[in-house]
Amino acid sequence: MLSNEVLSEAFSRIRNVVHSALKDASIEVLTFRADPEANTIAWLVWHLSRVQDGHIAELVGEEHVWTTGGWVDRFDLPFDPGATGYGQSADAVAGVRADAELLAHYYDAVHTRTIDYLHTLNEADFDRVVDASWDPPVTLAVRLVSILSDDLQHAGQASYVRGLAKRAGL
Repeated sequence: MLSNEVLSEAFSRIRNVVHSALKDASIEVLTFRADPEANTIAWLVWHLSRVQDGHIAELVGEEHVWTTGGWVDRFDLPFDPGATGYGQSADAVAGVRADAELLAHYYDAVHTRTIDYLHTLNEADFDRVVDASWDPPVTLAVRLVSILSDDLQHAGQASYVRGLAKRAGL
């Protein structure tokens, strides 16, 4: 199996977790917080999508799907359109009040772009340095694994919060 095939499989597993966390979720479930500072399912899925979108856009050399696909307008969030969620306050987390369908469609648009990009790669591409500001420099393979790791953690967190919401009677 080639590296791009392995990565495609891994990203598809994230997609499955995201869709499971969102399936038939009401806005009450999507915005449930285990405590006043906790992340919501809506924020976690939006954030993991934005992070993946931003990194893949940089690798492809194009704009984010967030802006080119009109998602920024559809979500109509109460903060800067360039925000990805990194370092946001608890109030900003509460500002992500999107429904499950919107979250899933944006995630799917990002996922499709990611898979399409992966299918353009050959084995030699994975050794290409994509960020020389680190020591050691970051290769394409390391960047993709970083995106996978971050997104899988957030997708797992969304699933966990879904379970907490269920236990809370939602």
